[in-house]
Amino acid sequence: MRALITGITGQDGSYLAELLLEKGYEIVGMVRRASTESFERIDHIKDKITLVQADLLDQLSIVNVIEEHRPQEVYNLAAQSFVPTSWVQPVLTGEFDALGVTKMLEAIRLVDKKIKFYQASSSEMFGRVHEVPQKETTPFYPRSPYGVAKVYGHFITVNYRESYGIHASSGILFNHESPRRGLEFVTRKITDGAVRIKLGLAEKLALGNLDAKRDWGFAGDYVRAMWLMLQQSQPDNYVVATGQTHSVEEFVRLAFASLDLDYRRYVFTDPKFVRPAEVDLLLGDPSHARRKLGWEPSVSFEGLVKMMVVADLKRLSGATSE
Repeated sequence: MRALITGITGQDGSYLAELLLEKGYEIVGMVRRASTESFERIDHIKDKITLVQADLLDQLSIVNVIEEHRPQEVYNLAAQSFVPTSWVQPVLTGEFDALGVTKMLEAIRLVDKKIKFYQASSSEMFGRVHEVPQKETTPFYPRSPYGVAKVYGHFITVNYRESYGIHASSGILFNHESPRRGLEFVTRKITDGAVRIKLGLAEKLALGNLDAKRDWGFAGDYVRAMWLMLQQSQPDNYVVATGQTHSVEEFVRLAFASLDLDYRRYVFTDPKFVRPAEVDLLLGDPSHARRKLGWEPSVSFEGLVKMMVVADLKRLSGATSE
């Protein structure tokens, strides 16, 4: 089996590449040409995969990659994935997260409609939620340019499935984290900040809305659900979540407590980190994925926080001892 992964240098792409290599796949990773290239997350497997240059904004480059490498599966994980940036760069976010999906699907339609396609949808599509918990049939009400673009990407995937018979599945993934999460994301900002305070490298940590609630899981578990979706005889939409919700404040408390610190002495709210339109509560119902895919998360919320703190402690302790 050969799989094409867009966004292979990201958190999810790196975990997915590891999983597929374990299953004997040939991996083709699509990367953008950049003046500074970062392959940190895939350095340990770089000699086992093929990296090719293409861009979600360039239709022809995508067609060329699919024609040349003929993957049986395509996992579209590339995106402008940081919600706050989507207010600063709403047009670019739309081009990558909405039109980019269309270009991937159009390339598959033109080259080989038998290719199976996975689209990375997001719980941010639910936004101002209409029901709790959220499931595949819950109406979308996105509250950011990122969420709006992801809704387009989601429905164009459904449209190509129904219009052209493409095996195109959409994974509506709720928040999923890991030690490979970017430092700009709140969970990693928390664990990195807590460790820096513990090691005397920082004194305070500024955050946004501590009351926001999210359904957090481990990215390594969630890429397994992606693969399972493309092994089904029929394509579908799947909510991938833990079915539990926790506040940002709970995440903070656990991270600091694991380092024997009282977060109330160090954490403060800075209005500049509060979103223009907040998503207050996300809680997924993964029962469809459980029934159809046999998927279950293996890492608990507490285990996830601990894993991230330990990884940051190891990384930063090494930096201070050099």
